[in-house]
Amino acid sequence: MDFNYLLKGILIGFSIAAPVGPIGVLCIRRTLADGRTAGLLSGLGAATADALYGCVAGFGMTLISSFLVNQQNWIRLVGGAFLCYLGIKTLLTKPAQEPAEVKKIGLLGSFISTFFLTVTNPITILSFAAIFAGLGLASSDNNFSSAAILVMGVFCGSAAWWLLLSGVIGLFREKFGHKAMQWVNRISGMIILGFGFFALFSLI
Repeated sequence: MDFNYLLKGILIGFSIAAPVGPIGVLCIRRTLADGRTAGLLSGLGAATADALYGCVAGFGMTLISSFLVNQQNWIRLVGGAFLCYLGIKTLLTKPAQEPAEVKKIGLLGSFISTFFLTVTNPITILSFAAIFAGLGLASSDNNFSSAAILVMGVFCGSAAWWLLLSGVIGLFREKFGHKAMQWVNRISGMIILGFGFFALFSLI
């Protein structure tokens, strides 16, 4: 195994995941409301999407990347609308009086929703393409195994960030009472809604 490619992939995955955007806000809110597992799975949904886009950039799938870039307005429209929906839903959600056990379907929904949000962000594929090109990782000289190791590193780096974030936020969960969670929902909802409006207005 080429640990050089693995290390580069981990650093790329971590650096792309770390900036706190709508996914970060969702992860924080779900960790506080539903526990570390829900927050972590929300992050892993984004990490899976990062790895998918890492595949596109790492394996030089120019046909797919060109299609995604050419259709970025439609993709951004869908992603922006979904962000607005999640923002409004979060804003109007009333915190439970007692912590409820999160069902498997709820955990699956946490994973799928953040995967969908990350995939519908055309900036993600552009970021990977720019970073891979800048580091000389997208050239035709790279063989299949090197690209696979690089993508695995991207997933591990992204997943490490979400594990760290959900773990740290989870430490403060018990300190958030009903009133505090109400404000968490309001603030998170407004931030996510703001990201959604920004995505939609960027199309004008």
